[in-house]
Amino acid sequence: MSLRPLLAHLADSPEGVTLARDGGRAFVSSAMRPYLLAALLDGVDGSLAAGRPAIVVAGDDRQARDLATDLKTWLHPRPVRFYPSRGVTYESHLAPPPHLTGLRIAALDALTAHADDTSHEEPPVIVVSAVALSEKIPDPALRPHGFTLKVGDLLDLDEVALELVAAGYERVDQVDDRGQFAIRGGILDVYPATEDRAIRVDLFDIEIESLRWFSTFTQRSLGEAQQVEVAPAAELAAEHRQAAEEAALLADDDERPDVSQLLPVDRFHAFLDLAPEDAAVLIAAEEEIAPALADHWQDVTAAFHDADARDLYVNPDAITRTLDERTAISLSSLDSGQEIEFRAQSAELAARSLKEAEPELEKLVRGGYRTFVAWPRRGEGERAAYNLARLKARWFGAGDRMDGKDNAYAQPALNFAEANLRDGFIAAGIRLAVLPEHRLFRRKRTERTGGQTVRQRRRGALRSFADLRTGDIVVHEDHGLARFAGFETKTVAGVTRDYLELEFAGTDKVFMP
Repeated sequence: MSLRPLLAHLADSPEGVTLARDGGRAFVSSAMRPYLLAALLDGVDGSLAAGRPAIVVAGDDRQARDLATDLKTWLHPRPVRFYPSRGVTYESHLAPPPHLTGLRIAALDALTAHADDTSHEEPPVIVVSAVALSEKIPDPALRPHGFTLKVGDLLDLDEVALELVAAGYERVDQVDDRGQFAIRGGILDVYPATEDRAIRVDLFDIEIESLRWFSTFTQRSLGEAQQVEVAPAAELAAEHRQAAEEAALLADDDERPDVSQLLPVDRFHAFLDLAPEDAAVLIAAEEEIAPALADHWQDVTAAFHDADARDLYVNPDAITRTLDERTAISLSSLDSGQEIEFRAQSAELAARSLKEAEPELEKLVRGGYRTFVAWPRRGEGERAAYNLARLKARWFGAGDRMDGKDNAYAQPALNFAEANLRDGFIAAGIRLAVLPEHRLFRRKRTERTGGQTVRQRRRGALRSFADLRTGDIVVHEDHGLARFAGFETKTVAGVTRDYLELEFAGTDKVFMP
C-alpha cells in the first residue's frame, strides 16, 4: 500500500506551499527529510516539480541508496531509481560491476527517455550521489546492444551466449546477481542488468516456450512474462572496453598506459549535461555535497594528472556552478538562519509491549496528531488493532485521500497502514506522526530458555575470519546486517588479495578486503 496520500499534509503548512511553488532553501530535521522531499515533488498543487522528471542529489552512495528506498515507499507507484557511482575508479582500468552498471543505465535511460514517452507513465525521480555526479559517463551510443526475448521467438543458445558476453554479461553455473547468465540443457537463466528479478527461458527445441521470473535464492517462479528486455550490462561495447581490461591485467604499473588513452573520452559527458533541461533538481542535504566532491576530487588528482582527470571526471567547481544554476530546492539539516524550517523528532517510542505503546499513541492523538503506524505485514497490524484496549485503529487504504476538511483521515486519529518504512517522524508543524512498527517497540532479546538467556547461548566473538561459515549473519559497521557468502580472491589495480563477500537485502553485495 502506498503512503503517498499522506504527502498532501504538507499543504497544511504555508511554508511548505511556498517552498514547493517558489523553491528556495530550507532547514529540515533529518527524520523528516524523505517525507519532505517526496511531498515537495508530489504533495502540493502547483509545485514547480510537478509533472517533470526530478533529480535528487545526496552526499554519498549509501545516503543516495537509502533515500531512494524511502522515496519509493512515499511516492509509489511513481518510478524512483538510484543512480550509483561506478564502484571502481577509472584509473584502475576496471569496468564497473554489472549490477551497478544496470542501475546506472536504468536510471539514466528513465531520465532521458521521459521526453519521448507516450505511455503516460509518471515522470521518474532519480536519486544520485555527489560522487556519481563527478564521474563522466560514456555516451549511450557507445554501449553494446541489448535485445528482446519474446515467447514464440526462435533462439539459438550458442548465439545468445555470445551476444550476452558481448553485452557485458558473465557466464556462471547459477545466476545470483544482475549481469549474469547460465545455460543448462534447454534452459537459459538471465539476470537482466536493469531488472530486480532473474528470468528463466524454457525452450522447446529452438522456440521460446515460456518466460518466467524467478527468485535466485529459492529458485521459485515469481510469475510469467510474454516479453523481456535484456539491457546491456556494460557502459562500453566490447571493442572499447577490451583494451582497458587487458591493461588492468598488467602487473607492472609502469607498463600500464593511462586509461584516458584507451577510452573514447571525447564522447564522455557529465551526468547533469545528459539530464533533460526541464528536470527539477533538488538537493537533499546541501552541507554534504561540497565535502563529498572535494574528497573525491582529491583522490582523483592523486591518481591522475590534472588534464587526464578532466577527461574522465568533472571538476567540483563545475558541478557546483551547474547545481547553483539548476537547483530549485535545497534542504539542509544545519540550522544556519534559513527563513523556512521544518522541524520534527524521530519516531522512537521504544515501548516493550503494545500495552506500553498504547498510552503513547493515545497521547499523540489527543495532542491533535494524525497518527499513522506502518506495518510490513497486514496480519501483524490486525492482531495489534484487535488487542488495543482504549484506542481504535482504522486501516488506511490505497484509495483513501487526505484532502477536504471533512475527510476522516484529516482528523486526529490512529491509523494503521501496510507499508515498509525505514524511519518515521513526529512533526508538530503539520500535526502528523508516522511511525514504522519497528520504531514502536523495543524488542527484548534476553528471554530465558532452559535456564540460559539467548544472549548467553550465542557464539562468542570471532577469533579469526576463518571461523566464518557460509550463511553466517554478520554486521558491517557502515552497511548493517549482511549474509556472509564466502571468500573470493580478486586482482584489483594489479594487487591480488582476499575479500569477504557480503550479501545485503535485495541484490546488494559488498566485497570487503
